[in-house]
Amino acid sequence: MNELRHDWPLAEIKDLFALPFNDLMFKAHQIHRANFTVNQVQISTLLSIKTGACPEDCSYCSQSARNDTGLERERLLPLDEVISSAQAARDSGATRFCMGAAWRNPTDKNLERVVEMVGAVRNLGMETCVTLGMLTKPQAGRLKQAGLDYYNHNLDTSPEFYGNVITTRTYQDRLDTLEHVRAAGINVCSGGILGMGESETDRARLLQQLANLSVHPESVPINDLVQIKGTPLAGIDKLDPLDFVRTIAVARILMPKSYVRLSAGRTEMSDETQAWCFFAGANSIFYGDRLLTTDNPEEDHDMTLFKRLGIQPERLAEESMPEQTSGCML
Repeated sequence: MNELRHDWPLAEIKDLFALPFNDLMFKAHQIHRANFTVNQVQISTLLSIKTGACPEDCSYCSQSARNDTGLERERLLPLDEVISSAQAARDSGATRFCMGAAWRNPTDKNLERVVEMVGAVRNLGMETCVTLGMLTKPQAGRLKQAGLDYYNHNLDTSPEFYGNVITTRTYQDRLDTLEHVRAAGINVCSGGILGMGESETDRARLLQQLANLSVHPESVPINDLVQIKGTPLAGIDKLDPLDFVRTIAVARILMPKSYVRLSAGRTEMSDETQAWCFFAGANSIFYGDRLLTTDNPEEDHDMTLFKRLGIQPERLAEESMPEQTSGCML
């Protein structure tokens, strides 16, 4: 259960998706228990530090200049606002602060301003993560020098389905950025978006791409598409919640030591769906009422759900847990 593989054939992954639901859940949960502290979830908070006017044509994104979503273009946030948001996130229980900018790729000048933000957040005692678009090798090195902990750059979907969603950058562009980040010694955060009209085979291929990287991403965010009016994907058929849970479970099996994060789309998930995701191996969430430009469950709701399930935020791992949580299946 601790074996790390990087040679997963597609047929074997599809066989996992085809397992009876309870068998898949049992297998994934066993692997999760073998590699992580059970009933414990890592909490991250995400802030948009530069919103709107992105030149990319991502079909799901409210920030694309090509999508008429009514989103106002905003400049890069000043440092003091970022620090204030990070302090609030830390005080609410987040251990990692993620900053996202709507760029195709940062200029070196803008990167230096982000470097300041990274340093300020680290001084608060939090882990740092940024998502800025494509990076060059020197830019990745500069972020490492600044002390960045994680860089997020999602593959989004399978190589085969990718062109249906994005045409302004290639799949290889994304893989190249991940390679630059890994070579610089920064932890990789990379996952995808479900519910964009892809097939189960596409979901299997996405996970295959991630699991067969030379090193598994330390963090694997799995998003359920948030349909935004004005984007090409608005109105598409929604994904069956059990198919979402299955993907979480297969991700846990393929990447046993990676954090698997429930990301966008939780506002439309029932508590029961989220509970199944935690059982299947999800052990990280984005916390706070906003994810860049989309809604997220309120903090009080998350903490209430954690209490109902007997789950502890990771930062409290060293503190004693209530007795009633010891027998919880999660």
